[in-house]
Amino acid sequence: MSPRRLLTASETDFDVLRQRALLVGTGIGTRSVEAAEASLDELAQLVDTAGAIPVELVLQRRSSPDAATYIGSGKAGELRELVVGLDIDLVVFDNDLSPAQQRNLEKLFEVDVVDRVALILDIFAQHAHSQEGMVQVELAQLRYRLPRLRGRGGQLSQQGAGGGARGGLVGTRGPGETQLEVDRRRIQERVRKLERDLKRLEGNRATQGKARRRRDLSRIALVGYTNAGKSTLLNRLTNSDVLVEDRLFSTLDPATRRLELTGGEVVLVSDTVGFVQRLPHQLVEAFRSTLEEVADTDLLIHVVDGASADAELQIAAVREVLAELGADHVPEMLVVNKIDTADPDDVHALLRQHRGSRAVSAASGEGVAELLEAITTTLRALIPVVELQVPYERGDVIAALHRDGQVLVEVHDDRGTRVRARLPRLDVARFEDFLVGAAS
Repeated sequence: MSPRRLLTASETDFDVLRQRALLVGTGIGTRSVEAAEASLDELAQLVDTAGAIPVELVLQRRSSPDAATYIGSGKAGELRELVVGLDIDLVVFDNDLSPAQQRNLEKLFEVDVVDRVALILDIFAQHAHSQEGMVQVELAQLRYRLPRLRGRGGQLSQQGAGGGARGGLVGTRGPGETQLEVDRRRIQERVRKLERDLKRLEGNRATQGKARRRRDLSRIALVGYTNAGKSTLLNRLTNSDVLVEDRLFSTLDPATRRLELTGGEVVLVSDTVGFVQRLPHQLVEAFRSTLEEVADTDLLIHVVDGASADAELQIAAVREVLAELGADHVPEMLVVNKIDTADPDDVHALLRQHRGSRAVSAASGEGVAELLEAITTTLRALIPVVELQVPYERGDVIAALHRDGQVLVEVHDDRGTRVRARLPRLDVARFEDFLVGAAS
């Protein structure tokens, strides 16, 4: 397949400090040429987010990888000519390379070679700001690099915190870079220390979560493909100022805000890191503790970019990660975002395909009021219904039920007041002496 030129020389004159990247895909693991091209286009966005310039895309359809170079010696020779002719600093593969394949390609191309995993790790390193986020990223980077130490000791000692400048290496930035200069034993010691630190930070977060639960606040998590507009929607719903950028993975450290529902109830809404297809295993493992919080929420708001040509693939990719995290049992509301720029026919097709979904523009506010009403209704429906028998002399109990729950039916008989009410789970124990059954 012919290469796709993304930039001309004149377009890069102003930005000579950024690395020039050649992007390579093979379509291995994809269902069609279109899917392979879409994955390569996404790789170009990732490269741009990492700070390099995607100059040209090359797609070579293969059924299986070559053991030595992934793409075969003939294609590797062709790419070497492109590397020289286009003054390429960096070759990025849309597939996972083995350590041997990476070394062989770097020797042939005489420039840095990284794969999709290293690229995404680099982006995460740039966007981690909280202590836990930085520990998680460093842990993922070291686990990725450990098997790549063999035969690269001299090179590793030369790597610095590149920051996207020419001569730096995409995929090696971030916290803990000096650890790449030590030997395998010391890196393993560093990994063990990071694992201990992460457990301590997880414990702190778990304690905070219990405190939130004691305050009886329902929790919502915004999930979705990267750049779907989750942060913009969070800002719109809660009148907050979470960072919003039109770039992949602009949100890495989760942000939590208070949201007042239409009935006055207050809930907590958390933004989460965006997902992509084939999210690196190292990141899922390192961020598992953070990501698994979505499994302990009351409702998932799954935000999808209605203007994306790959919306269905992105929905499937997000749900795959949610299932891996054990969050596929949590009630989900699909929200089709960016309807101000999306094709109305595409939006209607998504709404028809996914029952109960909502359409909004987080940027303009269109449909957000209706979404808030739907969230309120859904959360109320998720509160369990209980039945209680309350003696007439316990009017304080009836008053508390009206104040803290939603009384659905109230009937007076010769034994007292029979009440059917929605009551938050943490409040049920307070009325245990009066319970006669749970309807749902």
